[in-house]
Amino acid sequence: MNNNGNHRTIAPLKNVSLCTLALERAMGRKQHLPGIVEFHGPSGFGKTFAASFAMNEYNAVLIEAKSTWTRKAILVNVARELGIAPGHTMYEITEQVSERLALSGRPLIVDEMDHIVNQGAVEVIRDIYEGSHAPVLLIGEENLPRKLQQWERFHGRILDFIAAAPADMEDARILAEFYCPKIELSDDLLASLAEAAAGSIRRICVNLALIEETALSVGKKVVDLGAWTSFKKGFWTGQTTERRFS
Repeated sequence: MNNNGNHRTIAPLKNVSLCTLALERAMGRKQHLPGIVEFHGPSGFGKTFAASFAMNEYNAVLIEAKSTWTRKAILVNVARELGIAPGHTMYEITEQVSERLALSGRPLIVDEMDHIVNQGAVEVIRDIYEGSHAPVLLIGEENLPRKLQQWERFHGRILDFIAAAPADMEDARILAEFYCPKIELSDDLLASLAEAAAGSIRRICVNLALIEETALSVGKKVVDLGAWTSFKKGFWTGQTTERRFS
């Protein structure tokens, strides 16, 4: 995975770097320090992609929590990612998971941690951490740090809270090279696109697809802001269009 084109192209994105640095901090901590780190930010900032990158980079165990998961479902999914046939009781699975993580030295990444908090199941993650002392990276929305404050015993085991950065023109340029290879985009267009996307990687990608499709449909291989404005397309910002009645 480390040698494929996707890895090399996307690695420089700011939030990929921030996410991997967060995990590295937990992995390289001194023995007496807590080993849980948290990475948070708005939807669309590329946190899940960054988590996948970190998983491949460090052979981490990655789960993406669902809103319907119970405490046992959390444990079962961690066990399955570790290649373990889960036991029958939560106690058994907790012991299995903790032992395997401790022996393997692999870190654990929990994406969509907000769902686990909303279910009141954060102690399941703490049990795994206490039983294994494995590095743990939590990923969630921008209010996750505030939500975790109500769980004092859990909150006290967090080494650091790290905020995702809004995407900028440099991120847009990297994404354009990867997702928009058939055309060349000018700096003024990329800067305008990043501003319109309001920091969202997802919106940048949606707009890159729109730009490429539009440019190729009219036979243009180089697009600057003036050309894009002349197409009268605008950027997708996530805002709904109001219906007008005459």
